[in-house]
Amino acid sequence: MLNIGIVCYPTFGGSGVVATELGKALAEKGHQVHFISYSRPARLDFFSENLFYHEVTVSNYPLFEYPPYETALASKLVDIALFANLDILHVHYAIPHASAAIMAKNILAKKGKHISVVTTLHGTDITLVGKDATYEPVVSYSINESDAVTSVSQSLKDQTYAFFHVEKDIHVIPNFIDFTRFSKKPKEHFKTAIAPQGERILVHTSNFRKVKRVEDVIHVFNRVMEKIPSKLLLIGDGPERMHIEKLCRDLDICDRVTFLGKQDMVEEILSVCDLFILPSETESFGLAALEAMACQVPVIATNSGGIPEVNEHGLTGFNSNVGDVDDMAKNALYILSDNERLAKFKANALQHAHKFDIKTVLLTYEALYQSVLPKVQI
Repeated sequence: MLNIGIVCYPTFGGSGVVATELGKALAEKGHQVHFISYSRPARLDFFSENLFYHEVTVSNYPLFEYPPYETALASKLVDIALFANLDILHVHYAIPHASAAIMAKNILAKKGKHISVVTTLHGTDITLVGKDATYEPVVSYSINESDAVTSVSQSLKDQTYAFFHVEKDIHVIPNFIDFTRFSKKPKEHFKTAIAPQGERILVHTSNFRKVKRVEDVIHVFNRVMEKIPSKLLLIGDGPERMHIEKLCRDLDICDRVTFLGKQDMVEEILSVCDLFILPSETESFGLAALEAMACQVPVIATNSGGIPEVNEHGLTGFNSNVGDVDDMAKNALYILSDNERLAKFKANALQHAHKFDIKTVLLTYEALYQSVLPKVQI
């Protein structure tokens, strides 16, 4: 068994969720897993004798206009690697985790401790922040110096090679789903409360940022509602929420739209829904769509980034061009207008989601770890 350090952002974002669920699964198999971040990860919500959390504290010395988190993180990694005799540092999201891990690796080598660094690229660390000229040289260096690099989709791998001077081979290991949690739950009483007249229930979940194009969700729903009695559930919160609330008022559909805010038990809400809408401008993978599919909810999405690798067009749902709300509405109506057709799409969604079962993906990560273990430990 391995001693593994996992570095991630502790928020509800996709990279933090994937990192935490991976660590929990590794711990259940007997590996010792040490999470290292500035706050306890949101989904690190249960006790295990193999799970540990180490908080990174940053100096608030008044000279620093910006707290030197990367330096503090590298120092913490050195400390925990020595204390826990770590074999692997698995860092999620390139900035600043990969560069901090490489710095820690070099410091540890001077101390006679050899450790391997695995870097997982998740999306905006490459497509948005990372390709900024301010960060590009460091990101490229950190990727090339990692012992192994993974990306969550083929699309993200291609973008990484396009944006950066990367010579390292990148392994595509997709995001995954834990079916012990994400599956259709018996919540018919909840469905009846939301849709007492048997209305179709559409749903969207995100951080309500511009890139998620939540406004398009509203416009698609408005078109669907004109043809089929429907309700819309919006899960999450963020900077666009006020704008979306105003749009609902302008369209006079507030009685049909429910803002649920951030939710921990998303799977219980998904279990009563008929269709998931993901009109994002870009998605490196589309984890929210996969979670919906695992709960037997077909997906209406865009053909951007890695989404088509998750949502199979015409089988588990449909993918349209970004911003084409007319096409998305047409596809939504096609699925929702026939009970037998809807049932088929729901079954297809579940079947396809099983290709991303955490049990399968976990084996891939374990094999990758073994392949990069320091030679002195083999």
